Amino acid sequence: MPRRPRIIMPGVPIHIIQRGNNRQACFFADEDYQFYLDWVKEYSIATDCAIHAYVLMTNHVHLLLTPAEQCSAGDLMKRLGQRYVQYINRTYKRSGSLWEGRYRSCIAQQENYLLICQRYIELNPVRAGMVKQPGEYPWSSYRVNAQGEKSDFLNQHMVYLGLGDSRKQRELSYRKLFQQELSEGIIKEIRQFTNGNFVLGSDRFKKEISKALGRRVTLGKSGRPRKSKTPA
Repeated sequence: MPRRPRIIMPGVPIHIIQRGNNRQACFFADEDYQFYLDWVKEYSIATDCAIHAYVLMTNHVHLLLTPAEQCSAGDLMKRLGQRYVQYINRTYKRSGSLWEGRYRSCIAQQENYLLICQRYIELNPVRAGMVKQPGEYPWSSYRVNAQGEKSDFLNQHMVYLGLGDSRKQRELSYRKLFQQELSEGIIKEIRQFTNGNFVLGSDRFKKEISKALGRRVTLGKSGRPRKSKTPA
């Protein structure tokens, strides 16, 4: 069965997940995380992708970015994946695949879902029980977005910039968002739509994307289609 083409539109944020093969570890030492981030910086510039949020977990990666071109996100993930696999195989004297096939992705409506996606991404270490507060985890964008830590590659989205007139106001407003937990429903929705390559947003936004692309961009209804009734 042919793979469905990705739903990607230049200028629209996209949430990406890349997992280790068979959920195996991808990062083994602090140097591994740092090298990965160094290459995120290098290749995001080369492919014209604006990175808004990220988290590097032990066996998978989340990125929230806006691609400038149709091919930008795919080029970024290809270059990043290949470079990192070469580094891991050389460093740890291993061979074979590291990543689980294709990365998973979904585009997200920036007005309603961008900051929700950022919170979902940066709260991953908390949900995994690795830390109690997102700021305790060193390999995510939370410290930049919420605590003013410097980053030479993170590109904060205009929706985030709208949280306040100054950096301190934006950081305070952003931290306040984390005082309210994400509902199980929205967590399930983000996971389902990212794994399925669908559109995360309002019904109107989904219809607009579907019309622009000329294909279905949402989950289909479960069960067999009903047979139409014909007059006796």
